[in-house]
Amino acid sequence: MSFFIESAVADGAAAPAGGDPFSLLIMMVVFAAVFYFMIWRPQAKRTKDHKNLMAGLSKGDEVITNGGVVGKITKVSDDFITLSVSEGVEIHFQKVAIASVLPKGTIKAM
Repeated sequence: MSFFIESAVADGAAAPAGGDPFSLLIMMVVFAAVFYFMIWRPQAKRTKDHKNLMAGLSKGDEVITNGGVVGKITKVSDDFITLSVSEGVEIHFQKVAIASVLPKGTIKAM
């Protein structure tokens, strides 16, 4: 039995063949490119578009909030806006709660 053990120990002492380090580098670069184009870049674009939307809000714009409230902006401050949702009813919202600006006349068409 000892002759089996000696050959097994001798085979274990040899260094196992490793993968090509260049292929590992290529795989990491491809992974980083996929991550950039599918996750980071679209999210950065959405963030930039939303910041431009918040900066462009002005009195008289018709907007919809993230909660689905539709109204016309009556007052704009640095961080908050006031929406008129019907005659005599005004609600205060944070600017970041605005989902999009609606075309003029949308509220009347409802």
